[in-house]
Amino acid sequence: MYAIIETGGKQIKVAVGDKIYVEKLDVEAGKDVTLEKVLFVGGEKTVVGNPYVKGATVVAKVEKQGLSKKILVYKYKSKANERKSHGHRQPYTCLVIKSINA
Repeated sequence: MYAIIETGGKQIKVAVGDKIYVEKLDVEAGKDVTLEKVLFVGGEKTVVGNPYVKGATVVAKVEKQGLSKKILVYKYKSKANERKSHGHRQPYTCLVIKSINA
């Protein structure tokens, strides 16, 4: 059984036991979080939402909160001797899927 959920403006296909990285959620590590924006549930019986499946939830455990690898952003303007360098680390939440309730 699998589901397609929406979190952080992205759609992610999940199954029980999967480890996924999503945009930062305001939940402490070790706690459970219920994701209610389920777009699709597949398996023995397929259910498609309009836009969401009513009554379907995905329960996940927050494994950790963290920051992704640093990316460097360069700004350069030719002939103006203008160069800027910025770094950015996007925060994320690591989730382990416990159950899919359809």
